[in-house]
Amino acid sequence: MKYLSILGSTGSIGTQALDIVRQFPNEFKVAGLTSNKNSDLLLKQIKEFRPKAVAIMDKSKVDDLLNFSSCQVYSGIDGLNKIASLSECDTVVNSLVGSVGIEPTYHAIRSKKNIALANKETLVAAGSVIMEEVKKNNVNLMPIDSEHSAIFQCLNGENINEIEKITITCSGGPFRNFSKEQLEKVSVQDALNHPTWSMGDKITIDSATLMNKGFEVIEAHWLYNIPYEKIRIVIHPQSIIHSLVEFHDRSVIAQLGLPDMKIPIQYSLSYPKRFQGSSKSLNLAEISNLEFKEPDFERFPCLKYAYEAGKTGGTLPAVMNASNEAAVRAFLGNKIRFLDIQRLIRRMMDEHKIIKNPTLNDILDIDRKTKDETNRIIEEEMTIKS
Repeated sequence: MKYLSILGSTGSIGTQALDIVRQFPNEFKVAGLTSNKNSDLLLKQIKEFRPKAVAIMDKSKVDDLLNFSSCQVYSGIDGLNKIASLSECDTVVNSLVGSVGIEPTYHAIRSKKNIALANKETLVAAGSVIMEEVKKNNVNLMPIDSEHSAIFQCLNGENINEIEKITITCSGGPFRNFSKEQLEKVSVQDALNHPTWSMGDKITIDSATLMNKGFEVIEAHWLYNIPYEKIRIVIHPQSIIHSLVEFHDRSVIAQLGLPDMKIPIQYSLSYPKRFQGSSKSLNLAEISNLEFKEPDFERFPCLKYAYEAGKTGGTLPAVMNASNEAAVRAFLGNKIRFLDIQRLIRRMMDEHKIIKNPTLNDILDIDRKTKDETNRIIEEEMTIKS
């Protein structure tokens, strides 16, 4: 029996993780749950799964939970940290969106919890700090991303020093064939219409800019201690092959599956076992063709920014991540255009003075300041236009 704290239990990954708990009640029990502000769904989850404690980021929603549930209720970032560190749990599923996921991951690891990680920002912004704590506390960090789950499975039982290169596949998003002129006219609804994956709004926009894939490059570096020169991206619109690993002898191992997030979520929770899956089985005979092509770093420069930030290191990845987070939020709010996202990221990266060996507090401070400055620029530009 594994006892889980699910951070972000009302979101896309969190609700699917709870589906898996329902499917395997003799394998998993819920110790803690958290939500950003969806108190109605969180209350339903409390009644069904009966956790020891919950947390909600929006402090104005606390009374909604206290009035209708008997479990311990926390709020804000301190509440997330408490749920991540619960003595009753042994595994923390981090499906939070944004840099808010960094601190709870850190506290969970320091509390000797194993991590099932869907929150990309944890390793993108704070990879050096987080992986040092993983080693120091001897915990497991299992990736939930389909691409990193694929890499993990391809490397299982292999000598990591014999890797020639890792190839992370990318659907290319809804705009993979768009010209720059077409990209200038993209609407929010256009960007939210992902061709193969069903995800939350923020990650769907990141997929449209290909920043999501840039994040995965940085994650792969930290998860598998692979130099950036050995990590490449290939556009694969069908999203059937999730990643490939080539070894020195030129043998290539790939992991395949239909684009269904429940598969990597379940594997991250069941490992080292494999439980019976409920997803549709892959039938290659039903697939007419599998396409592959190189990404266009000029039309989608966020990929280039991610390689640059990762190789430079220090606090530059945190700045890239924070400015992206602020810009995506502004785009979703119709405050900026689609191509303004990459422009704002570039500006913030260019203006940043890098701290080479940051502490967690350095990273969190820079994350906050970068978001504030990005938001200030957006508001200033909106004022000028009006």
